[in-house]
Amino acid sequence: MAENNKEKKQGSPEFRMQKMYIKDLSFENPNAPEIYMTQSEKAPEVDVNLQLNHKQVNEDHYEVCLEITAKIVNKELEKTLFILELEHAAVFMLKNIPEEHLKMVLAVDCPTLLFPFTRQIASQVSVDGGFVPFLMEPINFMGLYQNSLKKQEKEGKSN
Repeated sequence: MAENNKEKKQGSPEFRMQKMYIKDLSFENPNAPEIYMTQSEKAPEVDVNLQLNHKQVNEDHYEVCLEITAKIVNKELEKTLFILELEHAAVFMLKNIPEEHLKMVLAVDCPTLLFPFTRQIASQVSVDGGFVPFLMEPINFMGLYQNSLKKQEKEGKSN
């Protein structure tokens, strides 16, 4: 009964995306228009880096930002097709989330909601740049989070 009263006083957990936005976007097409006139037998090499950042904005709001850098290179011609840099973020309202669950919500649930929109922006920008849609593979944020926890455990044991 005491736990029930505590839950009522605290309120039930709330989790909502409040606002989504592009913080930074850069598309470089360094070899245009010549790159459009060349033919290649091989698929281009794709190098994608993803970084996830989050920060508390106020008591109940957090910004979660996906930073993606993609460099697409035609190795056969030794030419860069394009370079895409994107910082796509959202503000999430996280109210009454237990402290022990907060890190996982920020590292898994928030980016899982944000990523499909980030992927769509990257795809559309590559099309607008004159290329086929750049479709990033889906990301398993839970797997990344679990790997991060294992890495932290190993580092803690070795210290």
